[in-house]
This record gives sequence, C-alpha cells and structure tokens, in this order.
Amino acid sequence: MVERSDYISDAEWERFLEFSDKLETPNLVINLRTIKKNYLKLQNSFPYADIYYAVKANPAAEVIKTVADLGSNFDIASRYELDKVLALGVEPERITYGNTIKKAKDIAYFFEKGVRMFATDSKEDLKNIAKFAPGSKIYVRILVENSATADWPLSRKFGCHPDMAYDLFIKARELSLTPYGISFHVGSQQRDIGQWNDAIAKTKYLMTSLEEEEGINLKMINMGGGFPASYIDPTNDLKEYASEITRYLRDDFGDDIPQIILEPGRSLVGDAGILTSEIVLISRKNNTALNRWVYLDTGKFNGLIETLGESIKYPVVTRDCNTSKKSANVILAGPTCDSMDIMYEDCKYKLPTDIKSGQRLYWLSTGAYTSSYASVEFNGFPPIKTYFMN
Repeated sequence: MVERSDYISDAEWERFLEFSDKLETPNLVINLRTIKKNYLKLQNSFPYADIYYAVKANPAAEVIKTVADLGSNFDIASRYELDKVLALGVEPERITYGNTIKKAKDIAYFFEKGVRMFATDSKEDLKNIAKFAPGSKIYVRILVENSATADWPLSRKFGCHPDMAYDLFIKARELSLTPYGISFHVGSQQRDIGQWNDAIAKTKYLMTSLEEEEGINLKMINMGGGFPASYIDPTNDLKEYASEITRYLRDDFGDDIPQIILEPGRSLVGDAGILTSEIVLISRKNNTALNRWVYLDTGKFNGLIETLGESIKYPVVTRDCNTSKKSANVILAGPTCDSMDIMYEDCKYKLPTDIKSGQRLYWLSTGAYTSSYASVEFNGFPPIKTYFMN
C-alpha cells in the first residue's frame, strides 16, 4: 500500500477530506495553493527562463487565472484554448501556438487575435504560416527520442530531423517569416535528466550550423515540459533537474545562453489534484482466485486515460491510509462496458482486505491530464466534475 503522507501532509489531507466529503463521486478536487507553490518553485529554479503554461494539462479557468496572475505565459494547442485564455484577459503577446498540427484557418484565427509566434515541423505547415500569419516568428520542433525513460513519450508524432529543421529555417526566411528558435520535448514525466543534455547538444549544433553557414541567428530554445509530478515511480527533485539542465546549457553556450522557454503542465498541476472514486463492486473470477477485481465509478474514459499501458502509476489510498492493515493485490477497473477499461492489472496494487463496496478510493497527483481527457458521454456517464480549493 502507498504511504499517503509521502504525497500530502496530514493537515492538507484533513482539509481536503472536509471539503470533499460533501461531494458526490467521482470528482476531482484541485488545490490552487499547490499550483501557486509549484509555479514559484519552478520560477525560482529557472530564474532565467520564461514560463509558458501548457494549457492542455488542465484548462480550467481557475487554473489559467491562477498562473496568469503569477505572470505566466501560455502554450496553446487549439483555437478553443486560445478563446478561453484571451477571455480571461491574457494578452496575445503572452501566447504561442505550440501545436505543429493545425488547420490553415486556425493559423489565420490566431494571427487575427494577435498571436505572433508559431511552432512548426513541416513544409506544408510552414507555408500556411507564411500565408496566413505573415512575418510571424517561427520555431521548429526537432525530434527527440525519449520512449525508454519517459512515462508518457512524445516522440515520433511531433518534430522533425535536425537536417529537415535546417531546411525549414532557410525556407522560413525565403517566405519572409522570422526564424526565431528551436523547440524539443524530452517526454512527459521524464525521469532521465540526461535526456535534456542530448537535446540541448543537438540544438546547439543546429543553431551554430545555421549561423555559420546561412547567417541565420536563432535567439530562443523552447525546452518544452517533461518535469515530473509525484507518482509512484521515483524521480529526482526539481532542484536536481534545474541544476543539471543549467549546467548543460552553460557547457554548450557558456555565458551566452539564448532565451529559454519552458512549457510546464504536469509539474505545475499534477500534484494539485485528488480524484475521488467509489467502489462499485468487488469480485473474483473463480473461487480460488487470489486477486480481487475492484470496480470503481470512474476509469480510463472518465479521468484515468493515462493509465493506458499502465504508464502513469498514480498513488491510490483509502481514507484512513493505515498501511499496517492486512492488504492484498487487486485489479483496478472502471465501470464501463469496455474491456479496455482496466487501469492496473499487471502492476500489483494493494488494498486492505476488508475494503467494501461503497467505500471511497483517493487517487493522488491527478491534477494533470484527467478532467481534460475525460469522455463526454461514454455509456452515458457524464464528464468528471472538478472542484477547486484555495
């Protein structure tokens, strides 16, 4: 069983229970204090960097306003996110269109709203930016292999080979766009800090080549996200990430470090959320089965999609969190009529042997990519409701 106190203090746990006991399950409670604390920690760890919150991690207006008031900029993936952020009074100068997969009409929409910095990784997209967002700054996303050490890899679909990125910058100049920077993403929940070293080295080589051979002087590195939340698999503290990444930058750039952009999502909001579910049913598949099946009123289609492939391993606790109780392995599954709706089967989660239907289970560190991934109406279940604590 998980030791709850490793993730949340006794005082905060009691405060959460007092708030959540009145709510019907399933629900997600976001602690805005934790988001503020995480933002300030990141800002202090990377004082030279500009923070662009990745809205997709948790697009709630309350979350956006919290980080906006702290001075955050925003990484936007769609026109719908853009409308939400602009409606909260964020200036377009604080926004980048970070999605490399976008419709031409959406590029035009962003440009009309005042956004002037766009990510790209393909020739067709670059041509659309030149046509519908003339003169804008562009940054090219390069491929970074990270599947082995990131819990949620982001390679293959996004980015291009550095050789292609080189050509895209030349083409951007020809199209009267402003070649501005290079971006990469080492994978979400990246536990190997050395992945940043490899990516920064590739970036430095590409920037130097463009300047020396083409006279193109890039001014920015967008290092994406990748910083961890507190799940079961251990990670280094953020200060270790900051120390090592800063050293990598100085090794390659000396005192002439370009503008650095960070796009945190999970690391800002992940630890701020607790998802509460109710046990619907407990069963065994045969009379001698050792493992119990524990069916909950939420699952992969209503907040827990990142358990796909058992990639993200959330801490799961009961109310009293008494780890001295007798416990046994369980299989955790959701309520829907889909056999894929099993969160953990291979990874051996333990729960007390005396748990019963009707009791609540609490999924810690679920503030990121839970409510925003939830289905609209699969099996008729409504999207998970989100509440906010100050």
